Amino acid sequence: MFDGLITLDKLILIGIFLGVGFPAHEAAHAFAAYRLGDSTARWMGRLTLNPVKHFDPIGGSLFVLSVVVGGFIIGWAKPTPVNPSNLRDRRNGEVIVALAGPAVNLMLACTAAVIVRVLVMGEVAVSALVADLLLGFVYYNVALMVFNLIPIPPLDGSTVLFRILSPEAAWRLRPMLAQYGIVAVLLVVFLFGRQIGSLMLDVTTILVGV
Repeated sequence: MFDGLITLDKLILIGIFLGVGFPAHEAAHAFAAYRLGDSTARWMGRLTLNPVKHFDPIGGSLFVLSVVVGGFIIGWAKPTPVNPSNLRDRRNGEVIVALAGPAVNLMLACTAAVIVRVLVMGEVAVSALVADLLLGFVYYNVALMVFNLIPIPPLDGSTVLFRILSPEAAWRLRPMLAQYGIVAVLLVVFLFGRQIGSLMLDVTTILVGV
């Protein structure tokens, strides 16, 4: 019944996102906020790498379903609660917290990429499963980083956008993007999905060097 639907590649994808990528991303937000003075996420048990704590029932289930069915992949983890008024750095605190998630995904991708480079340079033979795991780990963490840097709410890049804009422009733009953010994200993916995918692949290729 599930022949062709549940494959090794899909299981690897689900495992990397739900088991490592999403939890590390959200825990990084929580840790950055905590270090900057906001303990909201810590009080709510989100300062952890435990995947269960970061699993969003709707976003996670939709992610698994979209991966199994194939085609456009969509899903998300439980957003990390942050109270900006608690951050010591009122000017840049939100940006630091926002960028912590993509930064950790890049760090994870780089770590796996170093392992790939070492194996290639040492001409170490590995099984197809190990190769798929390592390359998938690099690519999917790069994908999380790149996608979350799109400057549209609720993605992390929007915080950077609002910081760059003048206070007046940010004040005018923020309510509109907050209301139609999801639609805007889907529109961007629909219109520029190929370019975004190419960027993800290019970054992955640079990291692994093959």
